[in-house]
Amino acid sequence: MDAYVSRRGLRAGMVAAVIGLSGMAGAAPAQSVAGSYHAEGRNPDGSSYSGSVQIRDREGNLVVQWQVGDQAYSGTGTRNGDVVWVNWGDRYPVVYVRMPSGELHGTWANGTALERLIP
Repeated sequence: MDAYVSRRGLRAGMVAAVIGLSGMAGAAPAQSVAGSYHAEGRNPDGSSYSGSVQIRDREGNLVVQWQVGDQAYSGTGTRNGDVVWVNWGDRYPVVYVRMPSGELHGTWANGTALERLIP
């Protein structure tokens, strides 16, 4: 039960952070998120994974390509300030928040999975 509560709390915290940062989007010009990243993540079942991610900016629309082991995934996204939303064919999008370090911290699978992209 504790794992469920902590996941639920983590999801609530991520959603609150995304909403809070969305409201601050106009505060300063956002730096580009386009580039190459190392991905580290945790699946909904708690297992970990790592891989690489390429993000390209195509006239304000983001094209995202993940490579995790032998699996390749792709999606398209939008950005509002430091918040990035990527639709990748799942029911729920990946939602990232750009950190001051340039890392993107995200959640997917409706907040039950986490991912960090390191430039």
